[in-house]
Amino acid sequence: MFNIEILDSELTKNLENPFLNDYVKISPKDDPKKFCVMSQHFVDNYMEKIKKMEIFEDDIWVITFPKCGTTWTQEMVWMIGNNLDYDTSMKILLDDKFPFLECSGIAKEFPFNTFELAKNKPRPRYIKSHLPIFLLPDQLWTVKPKIIYVTRNPKDAAVSWFYHHRNLGMYEGAKTDFIKAFVKDLTLFSPMNDHVIDFWNIRFQPNILFLFFEDMKRNLSQEVKKVMKFMEKDYLQDEIDKLCVHLSFDSIQKNKMINKEEIIEQMSSMTGKEYNPQKFSFIRKGKVGGYKQELAPEENEMLDEYIKKAEYDIEYKF
Repeated sequence: MFNIEILDSELTKNLENPFLNDYVKISPKDDPKKFCVMSQHFVDNYMEKIKKMEIFEDDIWVITFPKCGTTWTQEMVWMIGNNLDYDTSMKILLDDKFPFLECSGIAKEFPFNTFELAKNKPRPRYIKSHLPIFLLPDQLWTVKPKIIYVTRNPKDAAVSWFYHHRNLGMYEGAKTDFIKAFVKDLTLFSPMNDHVIDFWNIRFQPNILFLFFEDMKRNLSQEVKKVMKFMEKDYLQDEIDKLCVHLSFDSIQKNKMINKEEIIEQMSSMTGKEYNPQKFSFIRKGKVGGYKQELAPEENEMLDEYIKKAEYDIEYKF
């Protein structure tokens, strides 16, 4: 079903660490031009289980390439689907309400099995994934539950992905080398281009809603209404306004049920990197165009070329 190629370039080796190593390129045998970078641990322990996972019509999935507004979208979708239940939202961690399907398949020695957590959630299940189309459950395309896909301009995504690796103790190298690895499709879950293109091509299917992070930043109320309509929910304008306050960047960043402090602490204990909440937040800046203050000219040019080589008609918002 899949070809597995071990990645051993210097750029890839620089990304590896004691709990996340043995990067591989996974390609479908019937379409070898497609691929995804994952770990051998995922291949050995999770890939087949996820492909064979049972899917239900009332599932709600949020799928993204990493660092494209996933956490933000998860909380919005869960709140809309659960009748704006603020009390429950403030008592249960987002990763328990809305599990990250393949998380324990990425890194060795992860403290619990996120696949089993997602699989066994009471229906309707809310599930998050960063996997590309060809590694997601086969039944997702026959049962056709609701899928919300979110993307972001690749420059901001790449910068945020770099800081994510750096601050979780997953990467000690230079930013330029990380950007090189990103544009060469060597970082985890790469390539971003194909990840986005494949969902862009099916965006008109009735069970797919395609969103942009930048639109959420510029007019959150408008995007909330899109999701409401997609999820067949109806709320009054004052309820939408209250939800937008709950979903504001400052609110999300300070909310311990959403900001993933517990995940950061777990990763810190695994990597031995001391966690300082004053210096690092999982929800970092949440800006559109933040890359302009972060990228050196050479790094910016590399990402320009990366975006140009993707043959699709998405007009990213920069």
